[in-house]
Amino acid sequence: MSPEVLTRDHIFPDDESVMRRALLIARQGRGCAEPNPLVGAVIVDEQRRFISEGWHAEFGSDHAEIVAIQAAPMTAGTRLFVTLEPCSHHGQTPPCADAVIAAGFTEVVIGCRDPAPHVSGRGISRLQEFDISVVTGVCGAEACQLIAPFSMLQLNRRPWIHAKWAMTLDGRIAASSGHSKWITSELSRRETHRLRGVMDAIITGAGTIRSDDPELTARPAGPRVPTRIVLDSGGNSIHAELRLIATLAVAPVLVCLADDQTAGTVKRLGSLGAEVLQLPRTRHGQLCMHSLLQELGRRNMTNVLVEAGAGVLGAFFDAQLMDEVHAFIAPKLIGGAGALSPIGGTGLKTVPVLPDLETVHVLRFGDDILIRGRICRPRSSNV
Repeated sequence: MSPEVLTRDHIFPDDESVMRRALLIARQGRGCAEPNPLVGAVIVDEQRRFISEGWHAEFGSDHAEIVAIQAAPMTAGTRLFVTLEPCSHHGQTPPCADAVIAAGFTEVVIGCRDPAPHVSGRGISRLQEFDISVVTGVCGAEACQLIAPFSMLQLNRRPWIHAKWAMTLDGRIAASSGHSKWITSELSRRETHRLRGVMDAIITGAGTIRSDDPELTARPAGPRVPTRIVLDSGGNSIHAELRLIATLAVAPVLVCLADDQTAGTVKRLGSLGAEVLQLPRTRHGQLCMHSLLQELGRRNMTNVLVEAGAGVLGAFFDAQLMDEVHAFIAPKLIGGAGALSPIGGTGLKTVPVLPDLETVHVLRFGDDILIRGRICRPRSSNV
């Protein structure tokens, strides 16, 4: 849903409400701006009367500050609110800091500093060199949350990992027979397709490919076309009759093999049209998820969805590589000691004292519930 359109007679009650507007419109760029961060900007006069606004709509296009400046009838003597520190370097576009200086703002209010090492603090210093008043940290926590995937990519060189599953009220993702269609409603599945459409990649496992033969595309298509990534150490789950292979014209497929597989296996998968990435094994014999995410980071992938069975989700959980959870819960019961739960692997030996999720949202999709939240990070974490 698009934000309400503001008119020039709109007056914000305080600085926080202006910044919250900038945060809201910034989300309009989700799925299009990446690998750049989501950024919003709002220009107001001395009485906080709305003048103009803008957001970073697409990678390679004008940044939020430039869009807001171009939409303003005048900028001299006004205030600029921007969710992220203006850039000070030449990239896909010229430095925003220079345009902000030329616009003649009396004050620039910034949500958070740019985490990118080649920017952090330099844009602020540039503005201050020209005696522009700079205020930082307004709605700072929310501004940092907005760019968390960008920060992860900049600081840790890996994408932000979204873990998604659908389960029954008794915590099962499949019956003991393996049957799992359909746990959630059509409305929930529609939301899953929307989520897929803003991802750079979707990771699944060989077991899911064998049991479900999924297509793993966004239907209808979203702003991004995610690469379908299959974790299959031996490559035995991939064959010509799969929906993944039949839809290669729609979206690419990357098969992750163990690095001890033969050249013949690599050649066979390549002949099907799939890209092959060979990964080292962990000491437990699994494919190394850290190595995979390093490669995806090298490719500037920013948001990646793990839509898989308990084994793959457990591997990401045990490696502490989950960043955000999307758990759909349907009012159904399966029971049975052999029925699968969402997260396998080693797991924890004790129940956590505190919640594992922060910034939790609970949404309804028909009779289903979606619990969405971010994994809590230590304060010393980079994101």
